[in-house]
Amino acid sequence: MTLLRRFSTVLLPIFGALALSACGVNSVPTAEEEAKAKWADVQAQYQRRANLVGNLVATVKAAGKQEQDTLVRVTEARAKATSVQVNADDLSDPAKVAQFQAAQAQLSQGLGRLLASVEAYPDLKTNENFLQLQSQLEGTENRIAVAIRDYNGAVQAYNTRIRTFPDAIGAKLIHGAKPMTPFEATTPGAEEAPKVDFGA
Repeated sequence: MTLLRRFSTVLLPIFGALALSACGVNSVPTAEEEAKAKWADVQAQYQRRANLVGNLVATVKAAGKQEQDTLVRVTEARAKATSVQVNADDLSDPAKVAQFQAAQAQLSQGLGRLLASVEAYPDLKTNENFLQLQSQLEGTENRIAVAIRDYNGAVQAYNTRIRTFPDAIGAKLIHGAKPMTPFEATTPGAEEAPKVDFGA
């Protein structure tokens, strides 16, 4: 009896720890933190774009040959896009994520109009600052697409983990986990980077 009691005293905590680890005690918060980190990457790339747009508007304005209305719209859209913030704790609120997406989509549309209107000004297309900004903007749009893809992958992994056995047990009972909201295009074609080719 003493040997059995010792055996159960040693093995019971080991089995208990294994059972808890199989119930999402560690894996759920790990997956959640991964998704939050990916969201931070999305925000960083959108902030980079907002910074570039400010420089782009200043460059175009300095050329003195741009429609004032388009510049005002882009500047306003940039201000709105940078004012809408979604922190990591808001990722389970679809309304807040949708508000962020809508602000970014509005900036994308304004930026597209600005870049399209530049076609009428050949001198601007040879401006070295403008060409550098154009190149950086193209790269940033690609980075945004990658960051969104990575974020959505992390959200899918997290949402799957909190809904499947055995992690769903720990997710509900221990962490009170809620599904996170993936980033979705809010306007047709918004998932594609704007075309910024001024070569032709």
